[in-house]
Amino acid sequence: MTTPNNPPSALEELMEFPCDFNLKVMGYNQPELVSEVCAIIAANCSDFDPEGNVTTRASSSAKYVALTVMMRAESKAQLDVIYQALHNHPLVKITL
Repeated sequence: MTTPNNPPSALEELMEFPCDFNLKVMGYNQPELVSEVCAIIAANCSDFDPEGNVTTRASSSAKYVALTVMMRAESKAQLDVIYQALHNHPLVKITL
């Protein structure tokens, strides 16, 4: 929410919420990575359905996996919470 004392961030100026948002996650290639990432997003996005909205690609060494997750972002604050939770997860290396 923007007010005179709380101007919009650069992200809020570039994006109009709600919007479809591609979240990129790179993490260790472990069986539970996809379900853990989806659980974090679902906990913060009530209408998130992983079916058909998550794609994965293993690295050439197969040590890591890249996930692209399509979600409906309602606000910058929601994205901040999701990114922080992903950042704190031990299987996640990078989020974009």
